[in-house]
Amino acid sequence: MILSSIASSTSYNNRVFALEVVGLRQNQSTTNLNYPIRRSGSIYLQVPYNRLNQEMQRIQRLGGRIVSVRPVNGLPPQADTPAPAPVADPPPPKTENKVEQTSKSRPKRTTTKEAVSRSKPMTQAKEKTDIPLNIYRPNAPFIGRCLSNEPLVRPGGIGIVQHIKLDLRGGDLRYLEGQSIGIIPPGTDANGKPHKLRLYSIASTRHGDDLDDQTVSLCVRQLEYEHPETKEKVYGVCSTYLCHLQPGEEVKITGPVGKEMLLPDDPDANIIMMATGTGIAPFRAYLWRMFKPEERQLNPDYQFTGFAWLIFGIPTTPNILYKDELEALQAQYPDQFRLTYAISREQKNSEGGRMYIQHRVAEHAEELWDLLQQPKTHVYICGLRGMEDGIDAAFTATAAKHGMDWTEYQRELKKQGRWHVETY
Repeated sequence: MILSSIASSTSYNNRVFALEVVGLRQNQSTTNLNYPIRRSGSIYLQVPYNRLNQEMQRIQRLGGRIVSVRPVNGLPPQADTPAPAPVADPPPPKTENKVEQTSKSRPKRTTTKEAVSRSKPMTQAKEKTDIPLNIYRPNAPFIGRCLSNEPLVRPGGIGIVQHIKLDLRGGDLRYLEGQSIGIIPPGTDANGKPHKLRLYSIASTRHGDDLDDQTVSLCVRQLEYEHPETKEKVYGVCSTYLCHLQPGEEVKITGPVGKEMLLPDDPDANIIMMATGTGIAPFRAYLWRMFKPEERQLNPDYQFTGFAWLIFGIPTTPNILYKDELEALQAQYPDQFRLTYAISREQKNSEGGRMYIQHRVAEHAEELWDLLQQPKTHVYICGLRGMEDGIDAAFTATAAKHGMDWTEYQRELKKQGRWHVETY
């Protein structure tokens, strides 16, 4: 659905308000390069007084962000013609992460108190113009090198999971927390063709584990399964290659890719994270960015003041990835970071069965529901495909208690850019 100028006029003192809007979602119409939304980061709408609140809510549902609201007179312009701003009422100044309004640029007292409050943007994933994407492609990958390859599973744990740090020196690979990179394993497949790339979530902040903008880290589990016919043990091609990578060896890297899992710019946001296994990778990057003192020094424009909650599902205690560091953060920031484990083979749920992540969500459903009612709350889910079903079931029951339909409410959260899922 595309917003356009509203042709109706108002009879209430001829009041019409000009809205500057950015970040509207694209669709089949707006992907046309000649469409006004494609030509500019902002579009201008003129809205009669009696529809102001309704249109503001609709813009937010479409993922838009209202930069300014001003009273104007006269007929609204066409959809692709910016509304002229009054000479005595200059547009508000913009900063990199946040839109601020000066006293001169705020709506005049002819607007209602509610209209003024709704002109402030919701805390949600903002339309970014500086997201690095596909700097390196499969036909021309970056050749990095392995710097270190460290085990993450403690003795007695299940499987092999490694923390792998790759050297990016000599290239231009940049990335943000929540993105992924592609890895092209060497060799050919059964048909003699080069192996296809596999995507892995990045486990380090944009500055890298060495804080020099020259590395990227991955959290990789060696894929292992039984062949359905031969019953032989089969190992994943790329995961096996990475898990046994030796320092100094070359690696073909593509990307970065992904915009779904980016953190909101607002440092006061609530960040709820639900992970299984190596789905912890992007959340490690989030938490290091939020809380690590060295990271905070490098990010003066992002000093996290919100609340972060990680619900982490793993099979055994030795399989808790980054355990010491996570628990150290919880001890250091008890009012800002909460850590909840779901250890399936050691803990029991309320029915006596294995404890999975959906059972923890059900246990804390009311607290999580209360957080979801705050516009600054974002939910991130990362891990094995299918984990969403159990989480949805837990929220369905809670939503029903509050007289709401979870499917519809979740749809609204997605429209607002507050519900993020990456499963594999």
